[in-house]
Amino acid sequence: MGLELVIFIGAILVGILVYWRESQSNALYRFFNKIFNSKALQMKPTDKKGFVFKQAFLPRLVYVVGIFLIIGLIVQFLTPFKIFTNYNGISAFSSVVVGVLIGTYVANFVLKSGKVIEEKADVVEDLVNDAVEKGKDLIEDITTKEVAADDVTPTKENVPESNTDNETKKSARERLKDKGYLK
Repeated sequence: MGLELVIFIGAILVGILVYWRESQSNALYRFFNKIFNSKALQMKPTDKKGFVFKQAFLPRLVYVVGIFLIIGLIVQFLTPFKIFTNYNGISAFSSVVVGVLIGTYVANFVLKSGKVIEEKADVVEDLVNDAVEKGKDLIEDITTKEVAADDVTPTKENVPESNTDNETKKSARERLKDKGYLK
């Protein structure tokens, strides 16, 4: 279990690295796009899509599983390590695939949040300054209200006079009858 956890964390880091690398340049994806697609279907020079960068979940899953399956088959047949013949190898393979996928989504979140922070740095700074000022005002109001509440003693001027109209002497049933809600 310890080795599998290390493999999983390493795969997350590899996923972050792969996503970041594809966000910088998607030359390999362009190469395969030129090989497999006709001139009319090839991607535009401004398109940034890669194997995992700006890709939906299912194509991203297919590419990651396909790449690691090819790597696993090469290791299976060229080395003495038998990855796909026992439980531990298959478990490590699935941990690597899931870890890389999670790593790509973590990198996506970090890159997008970094761009949003860069774009809205001034707005965020103003929001923080406003919140600090409101907090200072709130603390000042709380401290002054506590002192003021202790000094104030109830007097005849502060107590509201009770209304002696006929309306307040009627019961709730009579008021509802007057409004036409009861018969």
